[in-house]
Amino acid sequence: MEEVVSPVITESTASQIENEFVRKEVEATEKVEAALFISGRFLTLQDLVMLTDINPVLLKSILHNLEKKYSVGTLRVIRRDNSYKMDIAEKYHYLINKLATGSAEFTKSEQETLAIIAYKQPIKQSVVIKIRGNKSYDHVRKFRSLGLISAKRDGHTLILSLSEEFYEYFNVAPSNNNSESVKQ
Repeated sequence: MEEVVSPVITESTASQIENEFVRKEVEATEKVEAALFISGRFLTLQDLVMLTDINPVLLKSILHNLEKKYSVGTLRVIRRDNSYKMDIAEKYHYLINKLATGSAEFTKSEQETLAIIAYKQPIKQSVVIKIRGNKSYDHVRKFRSLGLISAKRDGHTLILSLSEEFYEYFNVAPSNNNSESVKQ
């Protein structure tokens, strides 16, 4: 009778397996970091699974580790419900606000139109046009395409309000003193 020899995992083979496991885990972590960094918005676990093709259990572990890794320093991983976003530390938000409102992003005229909408929201587009002039139609179109404002049809005009993306984009908290009625 022939003796059956079962395969033996040598120390070298075990080391190779462990190195491959570590390499794949590092690669998965880098994918998640890249997705959070480039998105600039909150991503759900489903979004991250679809983008990275990472198992949800491993993904949750990676996100937990990234939250710890970025709990100090300039960058942060922020969790809101089951959504995640990479952002800069709150003490540097003033810097982002300066950069985001710079002349390269929005013209002074666009900034003034957006300020009117932000201050008086919800506001009829027709009122914005009366205050700022016909060029404001282009401004509103740009802000809507960037997702900074939302619009609801009201007869022949639109009711304009700031969107959640506005607050995320400019790193400011929503104001609680907006009235429910449309300002005219």
